[in-house]
Amino acid sequence: MSNVAVVEKPEATNTEESQKGIPIRSISRALNILQIINRAGSICLMDIAKQANLPYPSACRIVQTLVHEGMIERETCRKYYRPAPSVQSLSYGYQDDDELVSIARPFIEDLTREIGWPVSIVTRIGNQMVLRDSTHAMTSLTFARYYPGYSLPIAYCADGKAFLAALPEEELELIKTNLGPRIPVPGDPNCVLDPLDDLEEVRRQGYAVVERVPHTVTPGKTSCVSVPLHRNGRVAGVATIAFFASTMNHKEAVNQLLPALQDTQHKINQALSGKTASAEKPGSHLSAVA
Repeated sequence: MSNVAVVEKPEATNTEESQKGIPIRSISRALNILQIINRAGSICLMDIAKQANLPYPSACRIVQTLVHEGMIERETCRKYYRPAPSVQSLSYGYQDDDELVSIARPFIEDLTREIGWPVSIVTRIGNQMVLRDSTHAMTSLTFARYYPGYSLPIAYCADGKAFLAALPEEELELIKTNLGPRIPVPGDPNCVLDPLDDLEEVRRQGYAVVERVPHTVTPGKTSCVSVPLHRNGRVAGVATIAFFASTMNHKEAVNQLLPALQDTQHKINQALSGKTASAEKPGSHLSAVA
């Protein structure tokens, strides 16, 4: 008879079982900090710690790790951190919006040359509207440069309102349900009981305007006007003009900026559908969806 002892493997404890499926906190924190830096464009370590709601030493270690991995870099003249070129490697596998950006780019450049204000192409990811491309670098009429990846909460920006209003009713209701309760922003001039209560009006008029947007690098200093972009009848993204809130109000923006934006919308929609410019009226895609 063999004298080899049989050692039974201990069963997983309740604690081990309860850990399955729980995110690794350090990775979640690192991704959050990377998003904070990407949204800001350039930010100091103290502000990173505050926005991430982390102790300064913890934020410092994560930032140092991201620098080591080449995802971010420290500015040479001050202790500020910004996205590094290598961070683009994180998006190599995501190409759904490449066509939209490549097609829209020449049109939004033309629009910026015409009106002077920066124009952005924005798409939805989950509950956020994410910047895909912009012409902020082409003009001095901007408080800050915004880089691809910058995100805004979908319910509180003109991009989100224009996008949501262009969706079929069933899809819109599903998204609104998943968003959960929307909390009005104190002091926000666009604040209503539910920030999405005006979607029917946005759908009817074909554009959205949000004044003094609170969720930007310079909260409350810029306003935006947005129109949806369509590929073969389906909303593909949004084109947005950002302008200084002190220069014009809602009505003035509609009168001065909307016609040129709708013309650009029409050209991009035609190009996305593989057509040349026709006599179709700007905004007609939206009414078709409605």
